Amino acid sequence: MSAITMYSTRSCPFCVQAENLLQRKGLAVNKILVDQNQDDFVTMVERTARRSVPQIFVGNRHVGGLTDLVALDQSGQLDEWIKVVEQHESV
Repeated sequence: MSAITMYSTRSCPFCVQAENLLQRKGLAVNKILVDQNQDDFVTMVERTARRSVPQIFVGNRHVGGLTDLVALDQSGQLDEWIKVVEQHESV
């Protein structure tokens, strides 16, 4: 299972940028396309209280959107969050 979940749409340039950042770090992304399934959109809004994409999770921890992801990566916290999730999954 991927440590990264991203609610996205097929045509979102910010989603593409977020996915590219994560892939450059060697991470697999579980994309949920909310423009293809209304129930997935409702779930995203319920989980995040946000209606915009991308909405990114590391494990069950909500990162936010692209700007939040970039800030988390630049601060070094993204790597820490991923390490914790991966250690937990390997137990």
